[in-house]
Amino acid sequence: METGSSTLRIGIAGYGHLGQYLVEKILKDGPGLGLILAFVWNRNSDKLKGVVPAELILEDLSCFADRRCDVIVEVCHPQIVRDFGLHFLSQSHFMVGSPSALSDPDLNQKLRQASLQYSRTLYVPSGALWGGQDIQRLNDSGILKALFIRMSKHPSCFRLTGDVLTDWTEGEGRRVLFRGSVAELCPLAPNNVNTMAAAAVAAGKLGFTGVQGEIVSDTALKDYHVVEVEVTGPDGFSVHTVRRNPAKLGAVTGSATYNSFWNSLLICKGHGGRVHLC
Repeated sequence: METGSSTLRIGIAGYGHLGQYLVEKILKDGPGLGLILAFVWNRNSDKLKGVVPAELILEDLSCFADRRCDVIVEVCHPQIVRDFGLHFLSQSHFMVGSPSALSDPDLNQKLRQASLQYSRTLYVPSGALWGGQDIQRLNDSGILKALFIRMSKHPSCFRLTGDVLTDWTEGEGRRVLFRGSVAELCPLAPNNVNTMAAAAVAAGKLGFTGVQGEIVSDTALKDYHVVEVEVTGPDGFSVHTVRRNPAKLGAVTGSATYNSFWNSLLICKGHGGRVHLC
């Protein structure tokens, strides 16, 4: 939707917990807020049948343009960003629910170029990141010196590409799994560090290689995830925030992040031709 339009047609790619939440919210509350659901796609379309209205189910994601969306929201996997991101931006604004995909510098640059070329917005939701707009202001002012993020979760909540956590045992306590640049962390835990990826977008001058992160397994964290952000500026300026995000065992996404994502979606109303943290 360009600024001034009365309705926003939304396409949802992915029907996991977050996708389900967004679909239900749009169907229930969307009409009163100017949001209309244009399609829902899931890798396994059988999961949608009998739950999502048949006319809203998109069987083949490559046919997304037929639904004439204003914003397409990816909430499934970084691979969809790689495979379809440029195509999405050629037709609509695009909200990247898996911003860890942007750690690939080539893809990041191509998506930014496409956003500019087509005058579309590449939206990056803040998710569980607290103070993202403030980080962005420091970055844009040229006074952000360093940014560090630590994400601590119960081991059952991590989805790692390697075998780092295959030997964990209940009650083992706290274990640092990895510490390094967010560029290194994103391929290791693509589904767990989207908060860090959003921070790297906010801190654009530091970027994915300059922003530092740490992921921690802690068997004591059975009821919530912990996100700590340390911001460093000039002349001894610093901010340290700690966010406890309620989450069930095994949950990749904390419950408070769902509402955060919904509020981000409500902002997607025509900021064309740029990357926008929302």
